Amino acid sequence: MLTPRIFALLLLGMSYLPVAHADNLKEIVQLANSGQATQALERLDTHIRANPKDAQAIFTRGVILAEVGKRDEAIKSFVSVTEMHPNLPEPYNNLAVLYADQGQYDKAKKALETAIKTHPSYATAHENLGDVYARQASEAYDKALQLDNSNSRAQNKLSMIKGLFNGSYKPVIVGNKEQKPAEPAAKPAETAKPAEPAATPTPAAPAADSADPAVVAAVNAWAAAWASQNVDGYLASYASSFKTPKGEARSDWENLRRERISKPAKISVDLSNIKVKMDGDKARVSFQQSYRGGGLAQRTSKTLFMVNSGGKWLIEQEIADN
Repeated sequence: MLTPRIFALLLLGMSYLPVAHADNLKEIVQLANSGQATQALERLDTHIRANPKDAQAIFTRGVILAEVGKRDEAIKSFVSVTEMHPNLPEPYNNLAVLYADQGQYDKAKKALETAIKTHPSYATAHENLGDVYARQASEAYDKALQLDNSNSRAQNKLSMIKGLFNGSYKPVIVGNKEQKPAEPAAKPAETAKPAEPAATPTPAAPAADSADPAVVAAVNAWAAAWASQNVDGYLASYASSFKTPKGEARSDWENLRRERISKPAKISVDLSNIKVKMDGDKARVSFQQSYRGGGLAQRTSKTLFMVNSGGKWLIEQEIADN
């Protein structure tokens, strides 16, 4: 799932929240904007202890916590705001973003439906709800391809959905522009378009019409197994004649791959600009690969040399250009 990133942090102009400490909150948010999130959170905690009903401050705390990666604590903050103001859509939307980032799509869907129920015209929640449905559908098609990588129907449906879904949910942040109090929903600020953190790859159609679609399906199945940390499925994508990157023994290479794939809590692998060059029962597949996992984010140009072995397209050689 995408990890939403929050850039600008200024005071959210909501008329229903206390304004007596607005200047103090603005200073705290400016600290966060300047990269001093720890100091900002310390001041916020002090402020909230003195003003435990200040939903503005608690909402701001949730935003900063989400930005620094403390998502469980951020969730608690947004839940607190929903308990104080159950008819506000913004906290529910941000809860949905965090739930979706954790792969908890049912919770994300419920939170978004609540946001829409409170404010049916809240466009951001409607868009995010559509993205949640798209992600669930894409994972189902990915699973179908893992079980049968020659399923062209699932491949076509997956490609269509991935073309519509960019994997980026929109959190409502402490906005960088003053918003009109009369508006029912806060206008979201720009969010990043990072590589999709969900455990599914982003497939693309081959460049040449003459390319065997089973080649692209095999590449996407390989990436899907990697992203879902299905190590056995991942290793099964390599031919018995596979040339290990450094000439090491196949068993040593497999052991290293098992360790690296299994270790991160979550992996995302996105493929784009796939190009296929066919040569009989061999194929050369090049693409851009975006990898995120275990604190590492890397974009790589990669080429797979594949062979049709027993009706299956398998990887004989893998070359990465970092």
